[in-house]
This record gives sequence, structure tokens and C-alpha cells, in this order.
Amino acid sequence: MKLSTRATDRIIEMAWEDRTTFEAIEFQFGLNEQEVITLMRIEMKPSSFRMWRKRVQGRKTKHEKLRSFEKGRFKCSRQKQITHNSISKR
Repeated sequence: MKLSTRATDRIIEMAWEDRTTFEAIEFQFGLNEQEVITLMRIEMKPSSFRMWRKRVQGRKTKHEKLRSFEKGRFKCSRQKQITHNSISKR
């Protein structure tokens, strides 16, 4: 799948966000968790990729099924300012 620079940047941004699940990335961009990991490996410096993997591995908030809170509960007050989402904000 060929992604635009803008889409790639947004996926990387979402992957770094603690509360954005891999399922949300898949819903918006059609990339599953393994494809996001591969994209991050290609697009990032090796040291940055290792730091990201260490940070994300085992993090419950990155997986929809492991979350202990309801969807949307921890929405950031600045989230509405992000305009590169494919899905419009409500």
C-alpha cells in the first residue's frame, strides 16, 4: 500500500500517542499492528524505533481489548485542533 507523506506522518504521530489504539489506526488507514510496526521501522532512525517499541510493547492503552476504561474517556482537550484525521471530529 502506497501512503502519502501526510498519511505516513499522521500514522507515526498516532503510533506515538499513548491512548491511540492500533485498532484506531487500522480503522482510519487500513494498517494492522504489524504493518504499523514495519512502517515505524522503515521511517524512523533505529534508536528511535527501539525507544518506541520499548514504550509501546505491553502497553494496555494501545490495544482496544486490553483497555480498562470506556472509549473517549481520556480525550485530550487539545484533540480538536488536530486536523489531519481522516475521520471528522464530532
